[in-house]
Amino acid sequence: MSNGAGTFSEAQSSGGPYRYAVSGATGPGVTADGSAGQPAGAARQAPLSVSAALSLAKGALEGVTVRLVGEVSEVSNKPGYKAVYFTVKDASAALPCMMWNNRYRSAGVELRVGMLVELAGRFTLYAAKGRMNFDVFSISLAGEGNLRLQVANLARKLQAEGLMDPARKRPVPVLPQRVGIVTSPRGAVVHDMLRTLRRRCPMTEAVVAGVPVEGANAPLAMIEGLRAVVAAGVEVILLGRGGGSFEDLMPFNDERLARTIAACPVPIVTGIGHEPDVTIADMVADIRASTPTGAAEAVVPDRAALAATIDARQASLAMALARRLDGERHRLEALASRPALSDPQSLFSEEALTLDLADARIRRVAARENERRASELSQAAARLELALPRALDRDRAGLERLADRALQAGRTLLDAYGAQLALAASRLDDLSPLAVLARGYAVARDEKGHIMKSVEGARSGDAVTVMLEDGTLACTVDAVERTGRRAALPERS
Repeated sequence: MSNGAGTFSEAQSSGGPYRYAVSGATGPGVTADGSAGQPAGAARQAPLSVSAALSLAKGALEGVTVRLVGEVSEVSNKPGYKAVYFTVKDASAALPCMMWNNRYRSAGVELRVGMLVELAGRFTLYAAKGRMNFDVFSISLAGEGNLRLQVANLARKLQAEGLMDPARKRPVPVLPQRVGIVTSPRGAVVHDMLRTLRRRCPMTEAVVAGVPVEGANAPLAMIEGLRAVVAAGVEVILLGRGGGSFEDLMPFNDERLARTIAACPVPIVTGIGHEPDVTIADMVADIRASTPTGAAEAVVPDRAALAATIDARQASLAMALARRLDGERHRLEALASRPALSDPQSLFSEEALTLDLADARIRRVAARENERRASELSQAAARLELALPRALDRDRAGLERLADRALQAGRTLLDAYGAQLALAASRLDDLSPLAVLARGYAVARDEKGHIMKSVEGARSGDAVTVMLEDGTLACTVDAVERTGRRAALPERS
């Protein structure tokens, strides 16, 4: 074709992993093997200038888009440059490449020496220097590199959510009674873990959840294994596997497994035997060990070391207690040696002497005061003996006069009230029931002591008490008769 365009095909270079697609077309005056030639019978063309030749080659190259795979051998990404410059190679060839910054940033790949990448772009010539470059349109990690990019992106996502924050990681119990193990039931890993637990801390119980740790179903199986050992009441969990390729470890880079580990209610220690790489499970776990055996050693103390620690702490405690007792003994001895405690009487000797002196003074003052008061009382008694007879004579005459006046006044009052009292007594005597009884009347009472005013209610055989002037009669009713307008009442039985 005169414009340099052609068809593409995939071919594997014999020199190594450098895969490429090439055009089958050639430019004018170029044979398929790249040597100069011209059709038979054609007239000889005039020679081209260097610029014209490079322009012809540039047009032919830029019309070809190629996808290739190579290893990055050098990278130049300097501030201020408009593009990133790097070189890819295989076992027998090297290709200088350039990629504009906007395309490089959009790709999301950070180039490093030794990285295997897949490129898409076109060849181009820099005519001023006669140099050929590969203008890269897109770039991605190839093979394992693409998996690593996916893992790196997931790690950044989970880190932004705080799942890898050291503040949320929990400490492992010092002496757990029950340890959960989630790993493959086959192979050396589970036996290494159990052997390490028995050797270091025989009293610790192990609960094993045998699950696949490789393959597409491994993440879900490990999630179920974690839930099973948590339900069994373990205090810490060991999650591990043996070594393997990066692809073999991909189940431990699963996002669902990572979130389950972060949300687990008990601490999780990972022991994945692939030291150069750190999986997502390692990043979100509470503790990461380099090997399954190291993970088992991280959750239980060594029996000998634990015994040595207990002995050392016992000795330290005994020494501290002895020092404390010695200090308290010295303090008590110092207190006991003080005069106040060795001779209690000396503590209040001055106060006791003061009290004795005060008591003596009080007794002397009291004696003098008693003598003075006794003298005053004797003088007052003498004066009273002289004044009392005269006062009694004077008061006796006055009392006699008052008695006479009271007697006269009383007689006057009694005369008036005596007449009134006699009149009232006469009236009271007329109204007295005794006066009525004296005239021959009687008062009848029933068995309850009530006065009987009528024969109503009386029955033959009732007991009746009859009061007379000079006594009472106990009677029994033989018959009941009504007087007046009513006829006699019939006798009640």
